[in-house]
Parts: sequence; structure tokens; C-alpha cells
Amino acid sequence: MSDAQQAVNQEAQEPGGHGSGPLYAERVKVHPRIFKGPFRKWKTILLWVFLAIYHFSAWLRWDRGPGVPDQAILFDLPGRRAYIFWVEIWPQEVYYLTGVLILAAVGLFAAAAIAGRVWCGFACFQTVWTDLFMMVEGWVEGDRNKRIRLDKAPLSLNKLMKRAVKHVIWLAISVFFAISFLWYFNDAPTITKEIFTGQIGGWTLVTLLLLTAMTYMMAGFAREQVCFYMCPYGRFQGVMTDEDSLLVTYEAWRGEPRMKGAKNKDFSDRGHCVDCGLCVQACPTGIDIRNGQQMECIGCGLCIDACNVMMDNMGLPKNLISYDSYTNMVAREEGKGKQVHLVRPRTIIYAAILTGVMAVLMLSLSMRDRLEVNILRDRAPLFVTLSDGTIRNGYTYKILNMESQPKSYELSVQGLDGATMTMIGLEEKDQTTLKLDVKADHIGSYRIFMKAGRHTLDGKSTDIDFVLKDLETGEIHSQSTVFRGP
Repeated sequence: MSDAQQAVNQEAQEPGGHGSGPLYAERVKVHPRIFKGPFRKWKTILLWVFLAIYHFSAWLRWDRGPGVPDQAILFDLPGRRAYIFWVEIWPQEVYYLTGVLILAAVGLFAAAAIAGRVWCGFACFQTVWTDLFMMVEGWVEGDRNKRIRLDKAPLSLNKLMKRAVKHVIWLAISVFFAISFLWYFNDAPTITKEIFTGQIGGWTLVTLLLLTAMTYMMAGFAREQVCFYMCPYGRFQGVMTDEDSLLVTYEAWRGEPRMKGAKNKDFSDRGHCVDCGLCVQACPTGIDIRNGQQMECIGCGLCIDACNVMMDNMGLPKNLISYDSYTNMVAREEGKGKQVHLVRPRTIIYAAILTGVMAVLMLSLSMRDRLEVNILRDRAPLFVTLSDGTIRNGYTYKILNMESQPKSYELSVQGLDGATMTMIGLEEKDQTTLKLDVKADHIGSYRIFMKAGRHTLDGKSTDIDFVLKDLETGEIHSQSTVFRGP
């Protein structure tokens, strides 16, 4: 628990303090100290990897034919579809989004069951951007002690200059993030040119400014407060972990009782923790892991690096704080061998769900039809009796061509002898077949009137089939409807 939260709790427990304290803990600014170690190394590597993936994936090219941006990842809102490499998603295929969301949720649960909040500590966009902003802060203002002294120092030209440089860099990063976001919804080279030449529209400008402001505020000022008060993941993390989940853990059985100590001191009658506070100084959320598991812990492991530095200096075994499971920690306390149970019912169930959902998605993508037909029959009137005694029905026939090339089809009717068709916009009337041309990635809509003799009808409703034949491949698509009569 942070110092500010402890102060609020203490105030609430004091006489007269019940109900008089603030609704939330007043923020105490956190100045993390950097320690070299494997967790800091991996955190930095993943920081640059994730930033590179986010900022440059939109610039990957993919040939999609004429009329469509050659972009590998593009969410084309005006064109009402999404392109992700070789996959093209149309609005009516939004159920694929459901599958992706299920994969993301179950994957998050599986990661938590195995290694706690490893996502929060290394991959969450809030963590990545906050880490980058803190890195800039360290470059400009110095290490932890220098930053604390600068905060307490009165306003001066040196302080003003450092703060100005820091905020200018923060704003530049925020603008770059916002522009990068727009790349995924527009052709990246085109929108970049429009932004720098002042040709963007009103909504694009609003989005750019809003994302810039959000990044600047969240990563520059809110930081750990987002994890404390805005993110729901930490609230329900406890139900996704168990005694075999790997978590950032302080070995109290080895560290207590803690007291100040010097190198080469006898530790036979005391714990290994020398109460140096380095673990708290390294924590980006400002908590003390020695107080046990806390919602504010994001599982980044930076306190482990800090503690191991002190253990090396004191000549003591490392990993007083470690990424470990409760089961393994108890086993070590009892002198037993290492206990790691990554494969257990919980992880098996998550793996099965992930495999099943991925298999269904891949199978569905590989088998989906690139042609969709919709028939809407006129209801007012249901039918018309012509002067020659024949019955006429009207239909709106729509063809969705999901291919990247134009298509030509032949439309015919089955189930109604002697039926003829007339299409609005086509000079030839009363034909048994119609030729329909559809542009690439386009919906073709056709107004068709069908005419048949009364003697060929099966009462008030006759079942018929519209048969659509691809003139290039010979594939046939049949769609059922009805023909109404008296």
C-alpha cells in the first residue's frame, strides 16, 4: 500500500476521522529509481519492440488491387470493411470480432493464471507509454534524487528550462502516437501528407487533438493512477490466480525480522531484509511488496532487480523478492525441492478454449463464401394482375461481391414454369435469364419484376429459387423465396 493510502486509512481510523476523510487517496508523486537487472532489461526491450510494432505496422504494404489502399492493416470506415493482411472483413462478418475479443479475454486470463499481471507489467499500452515518458523524464531531469530535489526547488530558469524541454518532448511523442493511430484508419502516406499540409477534415483533426491530449495526460500525469482507479483488471485479478501462479513475492520467512545491517554482518538471528527501501524506490506504482500481494502491483518485477542489487552488496542469496508461486515459496521454506505446476486444470481449460476458438475462426475464414445474396420481395402490393391475366411480383436482388475483381453472373429462376424477368435499366424485357455485372468489392442492387401465368401457380404462394451462376468459374448460388398470386 502506498504512503498516501496508508495516511488516508490512518486518518479514517482516528477519532472524529470517520467519514471526514477524502473519497480517494491524494496522489503522492512516484519517482521510480532505475536498477539494472533482467526485468529492467526485458522491460526496455519489449518497450521498443511494442512501440515499433505499433508505429510501423501501418506502413506494411499489401497489394489489394485498384481502388483500395495497398496497406496490410487498414480499418476502412468509409469503405465499411477491415483489411488485416490477407483477411478482408465486411460489416456483416462482425462476428469475427466476437471471436477475437474472446481470444483476447481468455488469453489474458491464461496469462494471469500462469504469471499474474505480466500483461500489465510489460505489454499494456498504459505501461509502455508511461515507461517511455518516465525515460524521457530521467534523460532531461536526471535520476530519482535529482528529480525529487527539482520538484522541491523554487522556480528558477534552470527548472523552467528542464520542465519546458520535458513537456515539449512529451507533446511530440503524444502527437506522433495520435498520427500513428490515424494511420490504421486511412492510407498512411496520404493522411500523413494531409496532416502536414493542413488538409485534414474536422473530425480527423478532433481525433488527432483528442488522442494527443489523452496520451499526454495519461502517460505524463495520471500514470499509476490509471491502474489504481480506471483499469478494472487489477480489481478482479485475484480470482484468476491461484497458489501455483507466478507472482512477485516477498519471502517473509527469509526476510523477517528485518532491520538495518551492514555488509558481512551476522544474519543468523535476523532476516535477510536490511530495510533499505530500494524495492519501494524501484516500484513504478510506489508500493511496498513486503506488505504482501496488493491490487496496485502490476507485476513488472523491477523490485526484484533492486533487491538483488542489495543482496549482492550484502553477500546474501538473491531472490528475497522473486517471481514465484506460493506453492514453491512454501516448499522452499520447508526445505523441499522446486514446485512448479504450470500444467494444471485451470491452464488446461484456458488452453482448450483458446485452441477451440482459434480453430473455429481459422476454419470459418478458410470456408467462408466470398459471395452473398439477399432477396427482398415487394410487400405493397404483394402482386399485380396485368391486363393479359398474368401475375407479376417485384423483387430487390442484391449481390455482395467480396472478391477483389469484378464478376459477371447469370440469373435464372427455378420452380415456376414459363416465368420471365424484366430488370429496370435493361432494355430487353421478359427474359428467362439476366446477366448481372458486379464491381470488385461492391454491392450490386437490381430491381427485378417476374411475370408468370396464373395456371402455373400453386395457390397463393409458390416456392421458387433464384439461381445465380458465376460465368467465370461456373459456381452456382441458389436462394429461395416465394411468388405470390391470388
